[in-house]
Amino acid sequence: MESLSTLLHGWRFAPLALPMLLPLCDPAAEARGLTDPAMIDRAVAEFTGAAPGNPGGARTPTDPRLQLAPCEGTLAVSWHTAARNAVQVECPGPTRWRIFVAIGQAQGAASASASRAASAVKRGEAVTVMVRGPGFSVQQPGEAMESGAVGEWIFVRTSRKAEGLRARIERPGLAVIPAG
Repeated sequence: MESLSTLLHGWRFAPLALPMLLPLCDPAAEARGLTDPAMIDRAVAEFTGAAPGNPGGARTPTDPRLQLAPCEGTLAVSWHTAARNAVQVECPGPTRWRIFVAIGQAQGAASASASRAASAVKRGEAVTVMVRGPGFSVQQPGEAMESGAVGEWIFVRTSRKAEGLRARIERPGLAVIPAG
């Protein structure tokens, strides 16, 4: 039987970052000129606002034996499903690849209908958009481009012609974009 390293080497599209509970014996990915799986974990955690293994974050960390071509650009992360139970992580190049990461259900979100019923922000509603980082915060008025409950990530915009920005609903009427 071939090893996982042999099977994945050279793949442009890995099917899924599955949890593998096997000993970590491979040298660091960066030393082999590959994408570091920890980089995928950081991108997913930044996107979802939760670390791997925590509610709302990746179910498990990315398998450290995953061998993906080096990614010179910024990883693009987006929701893969409307139910928000998986994200797609994509490398823009030079060798394009993408993987899908399963997301653990947030605590208290027993069903999608229950979270919709507890919407703190409704689509089209005026919100305060706050960018918050270590030692600073900046805010301005904006508009919710979709509905969501406290703790969910939604798209907001600060003017009619502005592109949507991802922000996490902190309380009714306040969406926060973490910086740093």
